[in-house]
Amino acid sequence: MAAQATLHCLTGCAIGEILGMVIGTALGWGNMETMVLAIVLAFFFGYTLTLRSIRKAGVDFRTALRVALAADTLPIAVMELIDNGVIALWPGAMDASLSDALFWGALVLSLAVAFVVTTPVNKWMIGRGKGHAVVHQYHH
Repeated sequence: MAAQATLHCLTGCAIGEILGMVIGTALGWGNMETMVLAIVLAFFFGYTLTLRSIRKAGVDFRTALRVALAADTLPIAVMELIDNGVIALWPGAMDASLSDALFWGALVLSLAVAFVVTTPVNKWMIGRGKGHAVVHQYHH
């Protein structure tokens, strides 16, 4: 269950991260602006995916939003910290262009490392009846 929750989180984060990095890099933005955009979009898409699944279960928007915020904030924050930390620390990754293998390789590796680090966070939350343990009840 923790790996599934993390994969769900990774999907939203990856969409936001990749989109943010591509947009910022393509527009020639600085590293900080690009990273902030990627983080904002990662949270947006992460919350949106959870909201969508809870709303499909017939839950009102306000309740679904509260559940999504409670379930996803810590895992997305950890995932973003690790993901962006790996990219920031990888020599040359922040300066790579969209056509560089380094850009895509560092991004893929950073998301993989973030998945490995965030899975225990989700396991801890689920073990306490929090996070995706709450979301899961709406899937039945």
